[in-house]
Amino acid sequence: MSCGALKFGSFTLKSGRISPYFFNAGLLSTGPILAVLSEAFAATIVAAQQPSSLNDKTSTPIPPFDVLFGPAYKGIPFAATTSLVLHTHYRDSPNIISTTPETGIGFAYNRKELKSHGEGGSLVGCSVSNKKVVILDDVMTAGTAVREAIDIVSREGGDVVGVIQLLDREEVGKDGASSTVHEVEEIIGKGRVKSILRMRDLIAWLESKGMKKELQDMEEYRSKYGLKD
Repeated sequence: MSCGALKFGSFTLKSGRISPYFFNAGLLSTGPILAVLSEAFAATIVAAQQPSSLNDKTSTPIPPFDVLFGPAYKGIPFAATTSLVLHTHYRDSPNIISTTPETGIGFAYNRKELKSHGEGGSLVGCSVSNKKVVILDDVMTAGTAVREAIDIVSREGGDVVGVIQLLDREEVGKDGASSTVHEVEEIIGKGRVKSILRMRDLIAWLESKGMKKELQDMEEYRSKYGLKD
């Protein structure tokens, strides 16, 4: 809210839905905000590497991995700053598990256009070939961008083992029942898509601030499009 990345009002999404809020991660672009954001991403990754429930045998934690992948363009600073925080804050922690502890977690991102000169290729940063990769995303609605990121990493020989999103809208998909998160987890494994914030967190925040009009609009939207589970 402080930098305008989160706005309340009336916004038409790519899906055609009229949303009472809009999130633009591109505006999270100052040192103090990126510091908080990267710490949140890192903490969420570490938590996601722990078993979620002893009774849930179908949900698997994110395994040891090598590279953070930030889809161009908004995901690039997420991956760069989070790899730095994982090194400075968690390198001596037994909870952060890297397959290459001697080098730490690297980061990579894709080019929007293929480069034909110099080193060429479609990726910049660490190689993802034969590496386990975690994707950092801003928000999933239809999930088009994260599926493209999974395809990019897979084409380069990488194995996507987790996705961490900044905001989970907790909405049903086009079928009115399943969610984008569940659909992506069918590709990479149940329990391997995590989020820093969820729609329920925004609603709780609005309630704490006494923003009654925005709260009512959010409740109505969740009633119409929110996950029922």
